[in-house]
Amino acid sequence: MKILVIGGNGLIGSKVVKNLRQLGYDVVAGSPRTGINTVTGEGLADALNGTRVVIDASNAPSFDDQAVLDFFETSGRHLLAAEARAGVRHHIALSIVGTDRMLGSGYFRAKMAQENLIKASGIPYTIVRSTQFFEFLDGIAQYGAVDNEVRLTTAQLQPIAADDIAMIVSDTALAQPLNATIDAAGPEKFRLASLMQTYLAKCNDPRTVIADDEAGYFGMQIGDQSLTPDGNARLGTTRFDAWFTKSQAAT
Repeated sequence: MKILVIGGNGLIGSKVVKNLRQLGYDVVAGSPRTGINTVTGEGLADALNGTRVVIDASNAPSFDDQAVLDFFETSGRHLLAAEARAGVRHHIALSIVGTDRMLGSGYFRAKMAQENLIKASGIPYTIVRSTQFFEFLDGIAQYGAVDNEVRLTTAQLQPIAADDIAMIVSDTALAQPLNATIDAAGPEKFRLASLMQTYLAKCNDPRTVIADDEAGYFGMQIGDQSLTPDGNARLGTTRFDAWFTKSQAAT
């Protein structure tokens, strides 16, 4: 079976490509670097020839509200139209837990637009909404940093290791389409400020974390239910301490 992974050179996409190739599948890693561009449509017809499953793990190159909306709408329309012509049997998209609860954010509105295009396409699909990745803790710290402090909300998150979400997406690609949305999360819930203090201490980072529930999360106010799954989520197995040990060994 031939599988196309859009965003196949990214953090999650590259791991999905590796997983499926190790299982013996014919996997194409799609990105502008490999001549497959969903924004322009370049290379899509050839890449989709004989393809039965498409995984979209792509991300926008800009987080500006209009730019990210343009990316997901244009990319989605080109990709889904090309899939329909090629007879693709299963479209899997990587999205975000809480997308429908965070529509005050331009990025989440863009992801919602992407999900709606998929649902209206007529192509059998599964949307995998993931919680935040452990690998983005550095970016979260940078967003909340002021001088020697990192100011963050105490709202709950249930982050997941990139290896775990890649495995869940890979397994989804080998299953029948659900024509539904599923959530994926890590096995532990944390208060964000507390998790960050632990993470920075492990990294020997001297910055102090200030718990501040008025602090935004990439420009949005969040609560305990904003970015955590409602229930029945598919859970990864990697706990924070194990992830941190593995991540340090890889550097």
